[in-house]
Amino acid sequence: MKYPNNIKKNYKKEINYKNRGMELEALINEACKYYLEQNLAVIYKKPTPIGVVDVDYKNGAMIHKAYFKEPSTLDYNGIYKGKYIEFDAKECASKTSFPLSNIHEHQFKHIENILRHGGIAFLVIQMNGKYYLFKGSDLLDFVHQNARKSIPYSVIEKLGYPLQFNYLKGIDYLKGIDEAYKGVGYFEDTKDKNKEEK
Repeated sequence: MKYPNNIKKNYKKEINYKNRGMELEALINEACKYYLEQNLAVIYKKPTPIGVVDVDYKNGAMIHKAYFKEPSTLDYNGIYKGKYIEFDAKECASKTSFPLSNIHEHQFKHIENILRHGGIAFLVIQMNGKYYLFKGSDLLDFVHQNARKSIPYSVIEKLGYPLQFNYLKGIDYLKGIDEAYKGVGYFEDTKDKNKEEK
């Protein structure tokens, strides 16, 4: 851009990796709030467990030093239609593949444990301007069957369930859960079941 006296200014966009994923989390948080208000599900963002070392009480209890007590598991957990739900939000800058380095080893084990005990675990992935629910079982199958360090976008498109953004609900992931787990006995319609019993 040229200013008076032919002064040229260049603007360089700074990339801040610190808050990467916060936009997606904000949209999911909106959905969680909406679901709770509408009595559809009880799902919360889990706080990361920290140990506080130094606090300044003069400035409104500002924490100066802290450490992570233990590795965090997944971002969100709660209950939906009587089933335990846990999932993680992941934004991906790459347009071609989702790096598996975005998921820590203890998170893979945690997903495996949830599935083993009959719960539902998945990722909400934002990639190429779209949102997908990617089932934990599909994630583990891919990791066990492939030596790749990333999941190709074509696989996420094929196995993932597209999620819609809604101005009222944020990212409507419950609709994705209903679609992803339809017909596998997770969410039987109790009305239909009662009719059969009569």
